[in-house]
Amino acid sequence: MNVRDPRIKALTLLSVALMVWGISRTPAVMQYITDVQNGTGTQQRRMTAASVREASLPGGEPQAVAVWGRAAEDSDPQLLERIRDEAEKTRISPKNARLDRIWKAIPELNGREIDVDKTYRLALPLPSGSPIPYVYKEITPQVKLDDLGAQPIYRGNPDKKMVSMMINVAWGDEYLPSMLETLRKENVHATFFFDGTWLSKNLEKAKEIGAAGHELSNHAYTHKNMSQLSRTKAEEEIRKTQELLEKIGVKNTLFAPPSGDYDQETVEIAYSMKLRTILWTIDTVDWQKPRAEDVVTKITSKLEPGAMILMHPTASASQALPGMIRAAKQKGLALGTVSELISPERVPELETSLGK
Repeated sequence: MNVRDPRIKALTLLSVALMVWGISRTPAVMQYITDVQNGTGTQQRRMTAASVREASLPGGEPQAVAVWGRAAEDSDPQLLERIRDEAEKTRISPKNARLDRIWKAIPELNGREIDVDKTYRLALPLPSGSPIPYVYKEITPQVKLDDLGAQPIYRGNPDKKMVSMMINVAWGDEYLPSMLETLRKENVHATFFFDGTWLSKNLEKAKEIGAAGHELSNHAYTHKNMSQLSRTKAEEEIRKTQELLEKIGVKNTLFAPPSGDYDQETVEIAYSMKLRTILWTIDTVDWQKPRAEDVVTKITSKLEPGAMILMHPTASASQALPGMIRAAKQKGLALGTVSELISPERVPELETSLGK
């Protein structure tokens, strides 16, 4: 056999590649990878030669499996140093929650860094020269939203690549079906803030909206200006709608004051009920019946990470909704509920590379 023959060399390399791939797909090896990524149980230990030998290939490759097992038992200081260097270069610091003069409470955002230990244990058994399968972990900020006390929220963290559609429902539902169909087609979940009077007459419809994956929240009971109510009456407005939401199994944590009208007492009342007061970043002003294309143009020009977009079940919003969703996706923004937007969790599916 002429080992210098290019065809023989190619076949040899192919055989080795298939053998390594086969080993990597055996149950023991795949379980090891999963356990390292999840950090579960006794599997946090490094893979041993004995455990790898249990993963024999269908055709039997004891020598290759033994080599894999020995690699798993060895240490590799250079590999560890490479991972540590990459972790230091690519670490994203967490963002503390803070008060802004205009936007009031700005939620915190977790940072992100490479989990050096898990990444090293996952990479160690791999053949030399293999890409490093980095494992990441989020870093908790020191200052959280709860540390800011009773404060209104107008937007999510500007470093979070997500926006939210908030749909206030107080009267009429003619355009709800078409809006829900658009959200379904686009695989987008929005937050619906229900006026209690409407909700009391449409509990089954609200349950269907929740069953579709949307967030259901509190928009007071009779759409009054909250700042003009006595404390007792303001508490009643929020409580009655909260009780209706609980009646259909919703554990709500958000309150959107009707017409955006509130004072500090309103925020404190909601906070005492464990509700965050939610306003908006961009208003479609759809109740003025603008053309759908004008709504899309307006939203697109102002759309940025962390934005909360206010709308109602109107003809303008219904017709503009596909364009608004398309604009968000074209800007590389995820669309989530208000609770998802103001949470500290990052949006990993959009972070295609470290540092973004």
